[in-house]
Amino acid sequence: MFKSTVSFIEFLETRGELIRVKAPVSTRLEIAELTDRQCKLPGGGKALLFENCGSRFPVATNLMGSSRRMAMALGVERLDEITERIDNLFDRAMSPVATFYDKLSMLPLLGEMAHLMPKRVRGRGECQRAVYVGDDIDLSLLPVPLWAPYDGGPFITLPLVHTLDADTGAHNTGMYRMQIDSRNTAFMHWHIHKTGARHYEQYASRGELMPVTVTIGGDPACTYSATAPLPDGIDEYMLAGFIRKKPVTLVKSLTNDIWIPADSDFVIEGYVDPAEEKAVEGPFGDHTGFYSLEDRYPVFHVTCITHRSDAVYPATLVGVPPMEDRYIAEATERIFLSPIRHALQPEITDMYMPPEGVAHNIVLFDIADRYAGNAFKTACSMWGAGQMMFNKFMILTRGAKGSLHDPATIAPMLAGVDPECDLLVSRGPLDVLDHSSSRFGFGAKMAVDAAHAPRPDDREPFDIRPLDGMARIDDTLFREGWPAVTGRLSRDDDFRVVAERLAAATSWGGVRAVLLFDDNVPVNDRSLMLWIASADTDPDRDMIILGGVCFFDCRAKVGGINGFGRRWPNIVAMDDTTIEAIDRRWNELMPGEAFVESPSRRYRGMLLPFGAGSEVSEL
Repeated sequence: MFKSTVSFIEFLETRGELIRVKAPVSTRLEIAELTDRQCKLPGGGKALLFENCGSRFPVATNLMGSSRRMAMALGVERLDEITERIDNLFDRAMSPVATFYDKLSMLPLLGEMAHLMPKRVRGRGECQRAVYVGDDIDLSLLPVPLWAPYDGGPFITLPLVHTLDADTGAHNTGMYRMQIDSRNTAFMHWHIHKTGARHYEQYASRGELMPVTVTIGGDPACTYSATAPLPDGIDEYMLAGFIRKKPVTLVKSLTNDIWIPADSDFVIEGYVDPAEEKAVEGPFGDHTGFYSLEDRYPVFHVTCITHRSDAVYPATLVGVPPMEDRYIAEATERIFLSPIRHALQPEITDMYMPPEGVAHNIVLFDIADRYAGNAFKTACSMWGAGQMMFNKFMILTRGAKGSLHDPATIAPMLAGVDPECDLLVSRGPLDVLDHSSSRFGFGAKMAVDAAHAPRPDDREPFDIRPLDGMARIDDTLFREGWPAVTGRLSRDDDFRVVAERLAAATSWGGVRAVLLFDDNVPVNDRSLMLWIASADTDPDRDMIILGGVCFFDCRAKVGGINGFGRRWPNIVAMDDTTIEAIDRRWNELMPGEAFVESPSRRYRGMLLPFGAGSEVSEL
């Protein structure tokens, strides 16, 4: 178990996984730009420790930003080790118990699990070595970065937010970004679907102040557990204890009755008053790769700040994928595959959430297909399971001959899909950050049944020539083995009219999907296209099936395209001034490291001509 962020950093450094940045760096955008350049390197680059950022506390980023570092953070060589442990636990717990002696044999299992429960201790923890109360409270003590040019302010991005159920006293730890407002206030960004928001409503109904304690840093297993999609009532620190094979030690907050990990780097205690008017929070360059726009959220009032004597401020950068959260999602895939198989859907044999889907937009499941409709039954079941309810595009395969991570595995399966009968479009809850849905937090979902589709040895031919430049069709994807082509639409084009003309213009052969983008999207960049296509489309409003081909309108829906009537967010990209400053100082900031071009230069051409977000009337 890592006792602090410092101990994890030292571990990474001994294994060549850390770069110390000793030259002065501003928390205003520069830390973000340097971190982004590492995150986008193959395999996730390295962790960064900024030792000179205008604070007595260093800032650490990208600590879990690779498969290797994510495994290190959880104390394993490979993440599948945890999957195997959970599989074994389920096998033992669910094995038939026929006799009294069989029941006795289960006692060691019960004892093992009881041993992993969080352990409360008296006195202060390492996280409470320095204490600030009253007039000494000042959130500027923490070196909280400004991450994106149009952010509403500095944001804490790895907070472990501890709340209590007002009725039962049950503890919950969630991760909700926090915008710094003043020396003693911040905004609490818990979405309506989250447990923190439910607790808030409980206190509101009682007319009581809501105690909240926020911790930052400490054992990375605790940080990961706060992100995990656990059911209500299951303590996140029990999961951390299971991962570590050792219980998490907790101490009581100094100004409320919430218990927290004793080894945290920073602790921010306080309360939320449900009777107080909510404040405007945001915008924020979010993990979707787009800005989440201003909205009203509760105000968090700080009553106490404490920290370790050797505290380091850990933070994560989010934005256009891939980022550090890609590898956190990868851990979730492996850890929760076993509970999904044993408790929800025994048909599921594997799962994959591509980074371009930013966790909720795209998921792939490989299943043991047993009967007609099995894939759609599985899709409907998973859409009703916890945070999987936010999924928008689900692809189900059968007996994949290779890794779901490998495009060579998936492309042939998609080639056999018949859009007329192998697609299911439904409606339900979506992540509130989904900007393409016509209604806030609600929209269409699509399941693709590739589980029983034939797998043709030779794809039917497709001739691009009869299209005569219509929608400027590009067949690069098709030539790479995908059953899809791309094209471009102007903002004045009527999507359905163009789709009907395209459908009638040629025989589409082995093409199953036509993806139509704005002119500024590089159609030769497969990763960017997949990200834009999944983020900017509603499967009901923006998709039409004609002649056995799916046509998708992947344009930004600014200005009421396809009847869209909500605000539209811009892409998160760094400003030219910051990019140029980092370019000039590269050798000073990163001595001995090969120059890395700013990732923002890839997609700055995709920016729309407004700030964080637009009104319908723009463009």
